[in-house]
Amino acid sequence: MRIHTRWPRRTALAALALTLVACATTPEIRREVNPNADFGSYKTFAYFSPLATDQSGYESMLTGHLKAVTRRMLESKGYVYRESNPDLLVNFFANVQEKQEIRSVPTAGYYGYRRGYYGGFGWSSVETITYREGTLTVDLVDARRKILAWQGTAEGTVSGEARKNPGAAIDTVVSQMMAELPAARP
Repeated sequence: MRIHTRWPRRTALAALALTLVACATTPEIRREVNPNADFGSYKTFAYFSPLATDQSGYESMLTGHLKAVTRRMLESKGYVYRESNPDLLVNFFANVQEKQEIRSVPTAGYYGYRRGYYGGFGWSSVETITYREGTLTVDLVDARRKILAWQGTAEGTVSGEARKNPGAAIDTVVSQMMAELPAARP
């Protein structure tokens, strides 16, 4: 008797793929405004030097993407970029970790097409999923009082598309993160 091993494996892989697609989510975004911050008085901004994303003594491409999108978002809210004596200082923190998840995926087995007649065998296969989880934080610090005025954090799985095109992914996440930032008052 010959046992077909391709069919259960294909079924398990298809079930796994459907599970991954079903679990795909956008990053979780959290924002916090310090109640002691005076957003009515903030009009200008600049960047920390060096930024937390630049630990090697030069500006990374990640920092370049982050500066471009935060500058665009802050200016759209009425803030003005000014290097000398700004009201707010912007800083970035990023962390990506490789993680693994072990999942049990039910398989039908050789007689799976007769499951209703025989009750199935309860077979399953174990799959190890390796993925990258990232955290990105944008801080706005009151430059005079040295207090954190606003913080936005995004956490989630870093997709293959985000790794291929990081600029677009960063632009999307930071734009969502800063969408509810209080606007500068004229």
